[in-house]
Amino acid sequence: MNVKSISAAFICIFFLVSNRSAAQDGIKHDALHHTLYLSTQKNNIVFNIDYTDGCYINSLFVKQKNVLSPNGTYTGFSLTTSSYTSKKTWTQPTVQIKGNEVTIDKIKYGDAANNIIEKWTFHVLKDHINWTISRQYLSDIQVESISFPKWNFNNMSTWKGGIIDNGGMVWCKYLRGVNDTYGVHTGGALFWNDQSGDGLSIQAKELNDAFIATQYSYGEQGEFVSTQSVSHQPFEQLYRLDRFVRGKGNIFKPISIKKGEEVSVTFEIKYLDYFKNYDKGDLKDINATEVRELMNTTARYGVVDNNIVGGNGWLTNWKCLHEPFFAQIALGLADSNYTKNLAATLDQERDLAMNPDGRVLSRWHNESGDEMPGTYNFKTGYYEAMWGYTIDAQTGYVINTTDLFNLTGNLEWLKSHQESCKKALGWLIKRDSNHNSIFEMKNKNIKEHTSSDWLDIIWASFENAFVNAQMYEALKKWSECEKILGNRESSQYYGQVAERLKTAFNKPIEEGGFWDAGKKQYVYWRDDDGSIHGDNLVTPVQFMAIASGICDDQQRIQLILNQIEQRTTAERLFHWPLCFDSFKKDEAAGSNFPFHSYENGDIFPTWGYLGVPSYIKYDKTLALRYIKNLLDQYQKDGLSSQRYSRTTQQGLGSDVLAGISTSICALYSEIYGIQPQWNKFVLNPHLVPSLYGTRFNYWLRGINYKIQLDENNYIVSTDNYSVSYNKKFGISENNNELKFYPNNEENVSVSIRESTSKRIDLEAKDWNEENISFRLNNTGSYSFTIQGLQPQTTYYILDNKGKRKTSAYKNGTIKFKITSRNGVLINITKA
Repeated sequence: MNVKSISAAFICIFFLVSNRSAAQDGIKHDALHHTLYLSTQKNNIVFNIDYTDGCYINSLFVKQKNVLSPNGTYTGFSLTTSSYTSKKTWTQPTVQIKGNEVTIDKIKYGDAANNIIEKWTFHVLKDHINWTISRQYLSDIQVESISFPKWNFNNMSTWKGGIIDNGGMVWCKYLRGVNDTYGVHTGGALFWNDQSGDGLSIQAKELNDAFIATQYSYGEQGEFVSTQSVSHQPFEQLYRLDRFVRGKGNIFKPISIKKGEEVSVTFEIKYLDYFKNYDKGDLKDINATEVRELMNTTARYGVVDNNIVGGNGWLTNWKCLHEPFFAQIALGLADSNYTKNLAATLDQERDLAMNPDGRVLSRWHNESGDEMPGTYNFKTGYYEAMWGYTIDAQTGYVINTTDLFNLTGNLEWLKSHQESCKKALGWLIKRDSNHNSIFEMKNKNIKEHTSSDWLDIIWASFENAFVNAQMYEALKKWSECEKILGNRESSQYYGQVAERLKTAFNKPIEEGGFWDAGKKQYVYWRDDDGSIHGDNLVTPVQFMAIASGICDDQQRIQLILNQIEQRTTAERLFHWPLCFDSFKKDEAAGSNFPFHSYENGDIFPTWGYLGVPSYIKYDKTLALRYIKNLLDQYQKDGLSSQRYSRTTQQGLGSDVLAGISTSICALYSEIYGIQPQWNKFVLNPHLVPSLYGTRFNYWLRGINYKIQLDENNYIVSTDNYSVSYNKKFGISENNNELKFYPNNEENVSVSIRESTSKRIDLEAKDWNEENISFRLNNTGSYSFTIQGLQPQTTYYILDNKGKRKTSAYKNGTIKFKITSRNGVLINITKA
């Protein structure tokens, strides 16, 4: 070992074990050996920078483990036939240290005709290091690729993956060969190791109007490589619209850069305790580890890039617009980055994937070949699928928009989608040629051999029960949005259209509806000649009818789900198959036969987004069982399949569908009862005894809600208040005022205000027409407004002042004030 190596090893050990001197300062400069050591306060991040022959980070210790390969981290650029990096510079860089700031300047490299100069500035702070890279191009250069910088991690198992700052993720196991590359138009990621819990966060800051992109690759020496690129020009795809390529190493086009152009970026590099930051809480009878990993892998994998949040994911470069569950995944993830990206995705689809007449194109793909002739847009990637007009793209757009609005509460954003949602619904509303209030597909009968919904090689035609049930949900949700936007007449219109559809839908098949009383199920579709098809107990049709609410007949729900449960149990299936009996030969493409093939009987776990809400109306214990079954399957194979064989229950299909995660999203929305609305947080649990004692945190709109679920007692608390009740409820907070909605009734509430911003802790005891009872567990002066009472009626208020009378105003409200010492019980009854 040479002198320099001995010195470097000694100083690294010093940083990792010492609590004094240089470790406290966070900076150590070994000028003799041209080495810098930078460390955060607890040594969770330690850099070793070598500037002998150039400048690069030759080791990066994360929680005392070096995660870099010998190639380290450096900047650079590539030309057609040559590459240059900061590891080899023209002259030795200069170093200046001032307080907690280290500046390495005059990092000049390239060749005589193509060269650049850089300055690196490091700010060493308590728990992170900021690294600013500034580059000036000293000549006109046509660059093939830009490293700004390039991180060469040890190997493909250093990290399980990286959670990207657009809500997506890179999954290292899918980078299987040298130069397999996934690229996105963003610059931040949290890399995590699911065994140690160590996390390395690298987040781009201060771009100064520049564009950033990142490529994740399988390196030529077996390394996991993350390369950020920054330019004043946008990064365009090199191969069609591909975000993922195999064996090619680079996915972005070359960029022409002018002499004198300057570009800079700052990266925040930080250690994060992955287990702590993504702690799912104390989930009784649920494997919280599997929930965490499923949501951070499969659920996020559907994000292809900025503005392309989908279900098929980046391996296949696909997104189906006819899927209505992306806002449900957003609810399950509770990640503002995913939520923002989904909003941007819906903006882009509104602008680029909707025809002037309101038709929503059904798919996005990186290349042509899957489209109806003449429909593929080579610039945007949107098109009509060759299999048929999938009409659920209309309803999927509206449902995702309304559901996302309830997560964000952004009224201005909803207004920006108002006309497009009305156009999407209007396009389908017009399709009722026989005026029976059931909306019609573009294809008329099975002879056309085309599809009309998600099941793209089943020839569902004309009057499609699946699409119409989804249309009912879209109409109801949009009706509510129009009401929120103040358009009562429009709200009533969409509500009336929905109710007419509901009536027609539920009629017996003999009267033009979809209910088959003999088989105790809803049939799938009716051709234009009146013939009935899909009476083979098609699971998504039944689930869509029940989950959407178009079927709210409890007897029918029992009849349908009794059959589904008995047959699923008899076959010992971990999840529901797509259908229980075979389609007829003329109802589907030949690849669906023999029976138990693909869309004719295989298991598609994506339908959990409908199955769990349906089962909640039937048997919540069984609903929970299917969620746990899915988690067990994730533990076995990572749910890295499109579907599962009905006979072997082994994974099939090259697509990894993010929709598989929707059963876990339903754990939060349907079992734990997290059901946000645009103006309040709503809790509506459906617990079984094994879940009592569940505790977890849920982030929404920047607020951390602490959830406690016990038998007959549900508690939500934040930094400013807590509320407990034994039934569903909603809560909102605004300017020192807490508003509690018992049973989540919009026009029934109690508002509590404390002028000095003191905490509010409310225990709701009882709330009905005869008696209102709640306890305030605080000291202070509080103002109360009770809404939803009988107008101009006398009430008694019983509190620590005794019993007194008051009268409700014409709007059904009463107001009063109370000064509390160590809490007060309040009862309100009619006089």
